[in-house]
Amino acid sequence: MNETIKLLQNHRTYRQFDTDHQLPNEQLQAILQAARQAPSWMNGQAYSIIVIDDPTIREQLVAWNPGNPHIAASSVFLLFLADLQRTKQVADRKDTPYLIDEGYQPLLIATTDASIALQSASIAAESLGLGTVISGSVRKDSQKIADLLHLPDYVYPVAGLSIGKPIVEMKVKPRLPETAVIHYNGYQPYSTELITAYDKTMTAFGEARETKTWSDKFAGFYSHTPDQGFDQFLKDQHLTK
Repeated sequence: MNETIKLLQNHRTYRQFDTDHQLPNEQLQAILQAARQAPSWMNGQAYSIIVIDDPTIREQLVAWNPGNPHIAASSVFLLFLADLQRTKQVADRKDTPYLIDEGYQPLLIATTDASIALQSASIAAESLGLGTVISGSVRKDSQKIADLLHLPDYVYPVAGLSIGKPIVEMKVKPRLPETAVIHYNGYQPYSTELITAYDKTMTAFGEARETKTWSDKFAGFYSHTPDQGFDQFLKDQHLTK
C-alpha cells in the first residue's frame, strides 16, 4: 500500500493541540497551495480561504462556538468560503445577467469547490504530521462571521479547518459497514441491521464525546426544522430568493 492511501485510511480527527506550537510559514504555504490546486467545477474555483491566526478573532469564534475550543488552541484556523462574488464581478464587467438566485445549482457548485479544497488542505496538513479537525458549526453563526470578517455579498462560510500539533493520540474511528455505503452499478438496498450493528460498534468504540448512538444522534438531528437563520443569511447575501 502506498503512503498516500495509508494516510487516508488512517485519518482521525484531533481536537487537542499544543497551544505553543508555531506552524512554520513554509508548511502553511504548502497546505494552502495544495488546497488551491484542488479540482473544481469547470476550473471555476468558486471558493476563498481566510487564514485566521489573530488570537482575538479566534477567541471570538470560540465564544460563538464554545464546543469547539480547538479553533483557538490550534496553530492556525482556516475558514473555507463558498465564493460567488468573483463571478459576480465577471458578470458585471461583461454586462451579463447574474441569475444565481434562480436555483440551487450555483450553491452546490460553490459548496463542493470549497469542500474539495478543504479536504486537500486537511490531507496536506496530515502528510506533514499535523492534526486537523473540520468545523461545520461555523455555519450557524454565518451572519456574525460575515460581519466580523467583512464577507461581501455572494459569499458564505462552508466549514473551518483547525490545524496544529496534536497532544492526545486518537484512534481510527470505525466507519459504517462497506455494504451500507458502497454500491455497484446502481443503488442497492441494504438491511437496517447494518445500522444496528454500527450502533453497537460505535458504542464499543467508546468515544467519550458521543453520548448517543449513531442512529439516535441523526434521528434527533433531522427531526428538527433545518437552521432557518442560515436560510435567511443566504437570502441576505443575494444567493437565494
